[in-house]
Amino acid sequence: MTPEALLANWNGAWQALGVASPDDALCDELQRRYAEPQRHYHTMQHLGECLAWFEREKALAEHSGEVALALWFHDAIYDVHAHDNEARSADWARQALLEAGAAADAAERVHALVMATRHDAVPQGRDAELLIDIDLSILGAERARFDEYERQVQAEYAFVPDEVRLPRRRAILQRFLDRDAIYATPRMHEQLEARARANLQRSIAG
Repeated sequence: MTPEALLANWNGAWQALGVASPDDALCDELQRRYAEPQRHYHTMQHLGECLAWFEREKALAEHSGEVALALWFHDAIYDVHAHDNEARSADWARQALLEAGAAADAAERVHALVMATRHDAVPQGRDAELLIDIDLSILGAERARFDEYERQVQAEYAFVPDEVRLPRRRAILQRFLDRDAIYATPRMHEQLEARARANLQRSIAG
């Protein structure tokens, strides 16, 4: 997405919440986080791809502003050596919403949406389904982009020996492949499900 499109999405999300958008410092800080040097996949490329999907599918959301802000924050904190990135990102999102004057229930829903990106359970509710479909859209990307994604994830975890990393990676991908459906929303399921399954099978086969 262009800088102008990113800013329009950011401001539109806050407007949908019924609160004034915070000053540019928060938006700039989030973009700075996504540009950190340890990131190779969880970057502005990933965020931009997610927000582009959101713009196409946002009519499905019950609370569109909350889904958009959850996307902005879902990888805000990313330490490849940590296991609480989602929790810390979710806490930051909740704090930011409350400081901006959003309702407490909205802040809690955004917190829950960010936590859903741990992918440890099948998402429940329309907003969580949409958010997770968007976060997993990379699995159904065209072959060249999926292969780039695989290289990017490998680069982020280059410090892990292959004999440890590869079995773990295959196990993660197999869990998605074992689901009855990877995508819950109708159009993303139609467009991405078959290609995602082909990509995952090819990756697992190695």
